[in-house]
Amino acid sequence: MTGTITGADGRTRFQTTVARVTGHQLFWPVVALVVLLLACGIVSPGFLDVTVRDGHLFGQPVDILRQSATPLLLAIGMCLVIATGGIDLSVGAVMAISLAVSLTYIAESGTGSNLSTALTGLFLGLVVALAIGVFNGFLVTVLGIQPFIATLILMIAGRGIAMLVTKGQITTVTSPPFKSIGSGFVLGIPTPVIIAGGVFVLVALLVRRTALGMLLESIGINREASRLAGVKSRNITWFVYILCGLLAGLAGIVYGAPTMAADSNNIGLMKELDAIMVVVLGGTKLDGGKFSLAGTIVGALILTTLERAVVIFHLPTQVTPLFKALVLIVVCVAGSERLRGKLKIRRTSRPVVAAEVAA
Repeated sequence: MTGTITGADGRTRFQTTVARVTGHQLFWPVVALVVLLLACGIVSPGFLDVTVRDGHLFGQPVDILRQSATPLLLAIGMCLVIATGGIDLSVGAVMAISLAVSLTYIAESGTGSNLSTALTGLFLGLVVALAIGVFNGFLVTVLGIQPFIATLILMIAGRGIAMLVTKGQITTVTSPPFKSIGSGFVLGIPTPVIIAGGVFVLVALLVRRTALGMLLESIGINREASRLAGVKSRNITWFVYILCGLLAGLAGIVYGAPTMAADSNNIGLMKELDAIMVVVLGGTKLDGGKFSLAGTIVGALILTTLERAVVIFHLPTQVTPLFKALVLIVVCVAGSERLRGKLKIRRTSRPVVAAEVAA
């Protein structure tokens, strides 16, 4: 009798552990990422191989990490904005403006090969991006304009601003120091990975080692209640829009540095939707409140791996948005709390019915 009870208790613990793991918000995104990587490895043997040449890491996984830097930088800022119940549709245009300002300065200086010139161009691009974040935050927090409308303004007008900066031309420069931002290596690791990883660590420490993360979630859950509780919701919301703009500018520079060309019509095009997709894949809900920064890493990796999978499977690039939508639907449905609740009710109701029949 004792063995039976122990066995039942063991099964209960196992079932509880399984339910806890599968119920975690990152479980299904991680499963989707693993499936994508394995599928690519099956279709293309050697896909997961990583080699070292001249002290630098090379391989498809390394390329995925490098290309994930841009969506990750965008998604970090977007995640915090969404946590407050807002949205920022201007991040793609901010990428174009920031890169246009940086490359235009370098081109007009005539000394692009100098490290100081490249750093000054980088600084100016980031300052402009920060100013745009201040403007977006002002519209949302001070003027009380809905975030969707407030950021839609620069989403539409931003590319026109970038075109004015570049005078309607594709600005190209020759600057090895600037190019290294997007294609260089630090201790064998691609520079974009170092930049994105460093930003992630700093932001994670800011929101998880201070009260900022809790305050962001309280604002997203109930802004008025948090204000009545003494939370300075206006200042905090303004701050996350500034941070989102700054990170979008950095993403634009990292994205455009390898080619050293500012194409205002195409840089950052539709990247705001990719950023939102990454945040959603990472388990953060668009209605605000609880957010997951770790989930943004998984979401960025899924997005980049999916884009690479289209190439590996020899599919037309035009179908990439379709596959993005399918993966998003599958992950969101699999992680649906309502669906899991209904399945749990059905599983628990069957033994009761069987017991009643036996009685």
